[in-house]
Amino acid sequence: DSFRTLKAIVQYYVFRQKDNNGVFLAEGNIGKLEFPLSESSALRAAEKFMSLKAQYFPDSDVYLSLVPDKSYFLAERNGYPALDYEKMVSLLRENTEGIQYIDLFDTLSADKYYTTDAHWRQEKIYPVAQRIAEAMGCELTAEYDKAVANDSFIGAYGRQSDLAMEPEELIYLTNEALDGCIVTDYASEDERYVTTGVYTIASAASEDGEGYDMFLGGAKSLLTIENPTSTTDKELIIFRDSFGSSIAPFFTECYRKVTLVDTRYLPSERVGKFVEFDRQDILFLYSVPVLNNSVMLK
Repeated sequence: DSFRTLKAIVQYYVFRQKDNNGVFLAEGNIGKLEFPLSESSALRAAEKFMSLKAQYFPDSDVYLSLVPDKSYFLAERNGYPALDYEKMVSLLRENTEGIQYIDLFDTLSADKYYTTDAHWRQEKIYPVAQRIAEAMGCELTAEYDKAVANDSFIGAYGRQSDLAMEPEELIYLTNEALDGCIVTDYASEDERYVTTGVYTIASAASEDGEGYDMFLGGAKSLLTIENPTSTTDKELIIFRDSFGSSIAPFFTECYRKVTLVDTRYLPSERVGKFVEFDRQDILFLYSVPVLNNSVMLK
């Protein structure tokens, strides 16, 4: 590890290499190069969304939001190549007729992401959740308490950079209603695993940069979050990637049941075997890197 760190320091500061292992250091933050824009990939994602809509929820209210990767805020202004984000948004909007686009770009900034990781910080994205909820016709007003799950978190980018980065706090938000939510992980057709909370605190101590897995247990093909104290019977289904794990719990304030589907692991043609569609609200919530590599969406 010491030799790898020394090598990275020499590359960055002696040879002025722009990146190391595809990640770069800018403004004290670590980003990952994501370019150029793959128009065919964006169009494939749009086609996938429209196919799901036609097959499973033609009469539901359907929404789409893109989560910009951290490079959107760091790359171009620091001399690094960046994909054409405006073009990606245009391609998706123009090819998803009947799906309402919810813009999130102006609600985010580099400091709302972990310094050493790709993901956004839960304690800083409540306004993002409010933007989405408002567009879907509900208002988020709950108050939350902050808790620290890990005070020495180093994310995946920090490890890939091989630089000795300062650890940061892995913080999560909670309140009485959220503490009472029931998360069900549908691991297979005949097995169900139920926990009594939305956080797996033990995962926060991971030494492999996977501490973010504490939010809803990490990569899962199909999850539900149920709020027994909800005053509404409304339901929301989110087609998502890993960014959905930390924002989805906020929506339990408006929805009795939130279902999360990850088609990177559950093929689209099999979704109907596990999820009953009955005019629930539908949200496609994906990060730009996934949409720029949409072949991973099955």
